[in-house]
Amino acid sequence: MLENNLLRHTARAAVAAGFATMLTAAPLSAETLKLAHFVSPAHTVNTAVVEPLANGVAEDTNGELTIQTYPGGELGAGPMEQYVRAMQGVADITWGLQGYTSSQFSKTMVVEMPGAIPEGMTGYDLLWNAFDEHLADEYPGTKPLALYVSEPNIIIMKGRHVRTPADLKGLKIRVSGTIAGSVVEALGATPVQMPAGEIYNALQTGLIDGLITGASAVSDFKLDEVADSYTLGAPLGHISFYLVMNQARYDGLSDEFKEAIDAHSGRELSKSGEEGWNARAVETIQALRDAGNNTVVDLNPEEVEAFAELTLPVTEKLIAEMGAEDVLAAMRGQ
Repeated sequence: MLENNLLRHTARAAVAAGFATMLTAAPLSAETLKLAHFVSPAHTVNTAVVEPLANGVAEDTNGELTIQTYPGGELGAGPMEQYVRAMQGVADITWGLQGYTSSQFSKTMVVEMPGAIPEGMTGYDLLWNAFDEHLADEYPGTKPLALYVSEPNIIIMKGRHVRTPADLKGLKIRVSGTIAGSVVEALGATPVQMPAGEIYNALQTGLIDGLITGASAVSDFKLDEVADSYTLGAPLGHISFYLVMNQARYDGLSDEFKEAIDAHSGRELSKSGEEGWNARAVETIQALRDAGNNTVVDLNPEEVEAFAELTLPVTEKLIAEMGAEDVLAAMRGQ
């Protein structure tokens, strides 16, 4: 009798222990990915790229796979080190600009060149069209989740108005990478490369006279507080962006989690990013016009052509020097 009671007690204990193990084991299947970027939580990247990815993944996995965002350089200051942070696993996912380390992404940056994106095509389509054959080797150790470009670059100045290339001659103009730097040199100005977070102080203190970037940056970095003149319409190219995930981290996920990541990344997430930047730019330009204390210069066709005569040959020259005719053709689906 005692033995039977002992056996029943042991069996009940085993069942209880097994049930407890099941209860504690379930949450262990849940995972959190760390996503790092260097801009503020109010930046366009959050609504256009981070949130669509994070929300989609969480919904598909019933909240078992979550993405936690670390903005403002919380996982390491220095925008130029973003790609390395993903490679080394400091963060599982990072967002950044190819132009900050231009030499690594030379073929990718073809998309930034003036005139590279034909009318009716998008930057993200160009990048994904050429990715497998031409660009994949520029992203070692990572899985790109989004590749896209900004709205067209504009000229942003403090205390000067630009209508012709001559208006830029001899000035110091901030750029994000080597492509824009070559464009600025062709216009007779001196390029100064620096991360976007440093522009405000540089323009305020006179370290630079102006900059070339997308209009969305005016809102995202509050440049309207220190700039007062904006020139639209010149063919100055675009800025490219990436969102990449550590390849080993991705490979270690369950099939279900991988499917969720795949379903909410790639071309569709890139489309969301590019459309988000374009929408932000439209809003920003309208706000600049409405403010009443800015000069917004809309170049006429003849003025646009004067810039094009200097900037479009930069693209032809760089493509020839790189031997990248096949890259551009693949981007355009030719």
